[in-house]
Amino acid sequence: MQNTVLIPQMVTIKEAAEKTGLANFYIRQLCLKNKIIHVRAGRKYLINFEKLIEFLNGNSELY
Repeated sequence: MQNTVLIPQMVTIKEAAEKTGLANFYIRQLCLKNKIIHVRAGRKYLINFEKLIEFLNGNSELY
C-alpha cells in the first residue's frame, strides 16, 4: 500500500502577487501579521498558495 503525501505549493510574495493580482506590499503585510500561512527561507517569504486562496475567499481562521 502506497501512502500519498500532498506537498503544498509554496510561492514567493512576487509569484503570489502575480497570480492573484494583489500588491506585493499587501501580501507581505499578511505575512508580517501572521494572517496567512508562510515560512521564511532566509530573506524570502514562502507562502502556501492554497491557504492564501482560502484566506482570500473568506476563511480567516487559518492559525
